[in-house]
Amino acid sequence: SNPDVMNKYVRGLGFPSSWEYVDVFGMEEELLTMVPRPVRAVLLLFPISKAYEEAREQEEREINTKGQEVSANVWFTKQTIANACGTIAIVHSIANNTEHVPLEAGFLRRFMDQAGDMSPLHRADLLEHSEELEEAHMEMASDGQSCVPTVDDRVDLHFVCFVHKDGCLYELDGRKPYPINHGPSEEDRLLEHTVEIVRHFMARDPEELRFTMVALVPTTSAAIQRER
Repeated sequence: SNPDVMNKYVRGLGFPSSWEYVDVFGMEEELLTMVPRPVRAVLLLFPISKAYEEAREQEEREINTKGQEVSANVWFTKQTIANACGTIAIVHSIANNTEHVPLEAGFLRRFMDQAGDMSPLHRADLLEHSEELEEAHMEMASDGQSCVPTVDDRVDLHFVCFVHKDGCLYELDGRKPYPINHGPSEEDRLLEHTVEIVRHFMARDPEELRFTMVALVPTTSAAIQRER
C-alpha cells in the first residue's frame, strides 16, 4: 500500500503527473484535513478475516433479496487474477474518474477505450490477458515488498476502492458480484464518508491493526515541478 510505488506503477501506464496517490495517516479529523482536496477515490487495504467473510456473505444475501440501486455510471470489473486486488482497486479508482483525470497515451487509455461497454467479467478477462499490465503489476509487487507472492500464494490482505458517483458512495471490490451502494454522499465528503464505512470494517476485527487507506488526489504544484 505504498503510494510512491503506486504512483510509479500508474505513471508507466499513462497516468498524468497532475494526480497522485497519498497516504491517509489516520481517521481523526485533524489528520483528514491534511489530505489534499478534492479526493476522487479512497483505496482501503484490510485483512480478510472470518468475521469479514461472514459479513460479506450476509451483505450479498441481503442485496440479492432486497436489491439495491447502482448508477449506470459506476465502472466495475471482476477480479479473476489471484493476488492482484491492488491493481484492480487502482483500475477502479481511475476508471471511475476519467472525467477528472485526463489519461495520457498508454495502457490505461487503450484499456478504457476497449473495455467501455464490456461486462465486468469481460473487462476482467481483458485485464487478465494483458502482458503489459502483468509486467507492470510484477514490478509494482517487487518494489513494494521483498518477497513477491505468486498467483498460488495465499494472501490474507485485500484492497477495495471507494468512489462517489451520482450522489452515492460506492465500494468496488472485484471479489464481489457487483458494486456496493453505501448510500447518499457528497462529492466533497468522499473521504469522510469512506472513513465511516472503514470504521465498520475495523469494528468487526477490533484486534487487527492492518488497516491502511490511500487517497487519489491532485498533485501539488511543487511535486509536479520535481517530476519535470
